[in-house]
Amino acid sequence: MEEKDTSVTFKKETVQRLMSLHFKDEKTKVSNDALILISELLKLFVMEAAARSAKQAKTEENELVSIEHFEKILPQLLLDF
Repeated sequence: MEEKDTSVTFKKETVQRLMSLHFKDEKTKVSNDALILISELLKLFVMEAAARSAKQAKTEENELVSIEHFEKILPQLLLDF
């Protein structure tokens, strides 16, 4: 089985902005290493969501994954993380 290219990443600025939305102190800073780690975790989360959505679509005998498939797997996905 061929391994797919997983070179897609999140921009550090995007991750930093998302994280800063939840900081209580505006002076809180995030190190470069932390941004890389969080970006990798987000990538894994998205890949897992895509895989589970595809499995749900296949279970329902659909060739295309729709937002409804994602909505069905989301509660369990969030519980797992």
